[in-house]
Amino acid sequence: MSKAIDSWLSPPLNLKLSSQEVHIWRVYIDTDDSILKKLQPLLSTDERSKAARFRFEKDSAKYIVTRGTLRTILGRYLSQKPEDLKFSYNQYGKPALHSSDTNQSISFNVSHSHELALIAVTQNRNIGVDIEYVRTNVNYEEIAERFFSPAEKAVWRVLPTSVKQEAFFNCWTRKEAYIKAKGMGLSIPLNEFDVSFKPREPAALLNTTWDEQEASRWSLKEITLAPEYIAALAVEASNYQLKFWQLNSLCHKL
Repeated sequence: MSKAIDSWLSPPLNLKLSSQEVHIWRVYIDTDDSILKKLQPLLSTDERSKAARFRFEKDSAKYIVTRGTLRTILGRYLSQKPEDLKFSYNQYGKPALHSSDTNQSISFNVSHSHELALIAVTQNRNIGVDIEYVRTNVNYEEIAERFFSPAEKAVWRVLPTSVKQEAFFNCWTRKEAYIKAKGMGLSIPLNEFDVSFKPREPAALLNTTWDEQEASRWSLKEITLAPEYIAALAVEASNYQLKFWQLNSLCHKL
């Protein structure tokens, strides 16, 4: 499968987002106390309450870092203080910027797994991103039979065992990125649309059961991150430029 990119760059001081760009941020989740102390005050009351509800402290810390980093990045694009940003949520829980003093219509999506997070940012288009840490204690066969579409199952069943782990996570991240971009959660059944997922096969939305034109409106891409991670991007557009930024824990203030 062709990789989207292997080189992640530090963001420039004069960070700009044009209407034809999609920016992807790779964030190593550092839950050091000093980082938490910097980022927790940026969260809203609701976000702090959510962080407190996590059963495990490590999960709470990862949420705080991911959410604080998202606010920091979006604040930079909008020239606003991160703590002043307000979010709204649709009926399926997808977040959006509630309001801003800018003409830009910023769309974003976030995903995190294990020690990495991805943040995707663009303008005036639906976007979704998903990242998964490749785990070995997953019953791939059972999940594939339950959630893959009929066409995907036909491909899955004849794949060599040696590539099934990679193929499974290719399929899963692409499906998740797409439904996150649609913003309708699991009201879109995973088995009612097809994505490509064989190793070395370009990422693509192939078909949906509800609209024969739907696939032509979307672009899916594999995102190369780090060993043991697989990720995907879904954008409701075909003509755009990707830029990849690396955000390290030492530069959370950008």
